[in-house]
Amino acid sequence: QVQLVESGGGLVQAGGSLRLSCAASGRNFNINTMGWYRQAPGKQRELVATISSGGRTNYADSVKGRFTISRDNAKNTVYLQMSSLKSEDTAGYYCTATATLGAADAPLGAVYRYWGQGTQVTVSS
Repeated sequence: QVQLVESGGGLVQAGGSLRLSCAASGRNFNINTMGWYRQAPGKQRELVATISSGGRTNYADSVKGRFTISRDNAKNTVYLQMSSLKSEDTAGYYCTATATLGAADAPLGAVYRYWGQGTQVTVSS
């Protein structure tokens, strides 16, 4: 089993910056892809960015050039550095990860997806 905990959200003025963190914990697991989604009130959850275990990244067009996703594999932690923030970036930000589990907990080769509880980012104009 894997638990994801986000931190770093808050209130910031337009043009400012924030860095979100998400740490994975548990036992007998290997993290593969990690990423960030966001969800504004009344809207569907949408992809922000992903990063593979080898460091390959993918970004939504709306954040490309402003946000940077990175990870520290030794700490099982993923980061989202957000710069030049806009009011449109206001949302709950959710960490996600895929992982394989030990044979005692899951079928061999099975891949599971986990979600954090979210952290709120509010950008004021």
